[in-house]
Amino acid sequence: MHDPETLATRLLEVIESDILPLTKAGVTAGNKIFGAALLHKDSLETVVAETNNETENPLWHGEMHALKRFYEIPDAQRPATEDLIFLSTHEPCSLCLSAITWCGFDNFYYFFSYQDSRDAFAIPHDLKILKEVFGREDYEAKNEFWTSHSVNELIQKTTTAAALLERAKEIHQQYDALSSVYQSHKSANNIPLR
Repeated sequence: MHDPETLATRLLEVIESDILPLTKAGVTAGNKIFGAALLHKDSLETVVAETNNETENPLWHGEMHALKRFYEIPDAQRPATEDLIFLSTHEPCSLCLSAITWCGFDNFYYFFSYQDSRDAFAIPHDLKILKEVFGREDYEAKNEFWTSHSVNELIQKTTTAAALLERAKEIHQQYDALSSVYQSHKSANNIPLR
């Protein structure tokens, strides 16, 4: 596997270069700020990147939309899920956690936590659903199916944490701006949980 610095640097790069441009267009179309990407574990090359597309289908969360695109890759060309890293910009909701599990991923990394989604982005649904539907405040980060990892915790394990945290701060600022756009227009969206 990759050392924490190599992996953290690449995950931030994928968010910046592959996911954020899609999310900017998605937010302009009325969608939430969530996105995801799948990367080869060995080369860290991006296989697919996507963003939220709930205005088309309320199930097309960033992770779900990425999985939809992934399974549109012809069988002969589509890598096995156990050979991939699943990257989510925001900690996956219960729907997306289940999809990650059903698809056979053994891992996922996330940049923003549930608390960030609730507090910084005014999207509290993930925590509410966990509590109201499942009677839980969280999930088991390491379980029979997968292990979840915080990108920000990964950054803390690097030798260049200060520089990577600065880069992470810049990404956060871009998401703050996108969140403001989404929040200002969400009442016009035909999305059940705004």
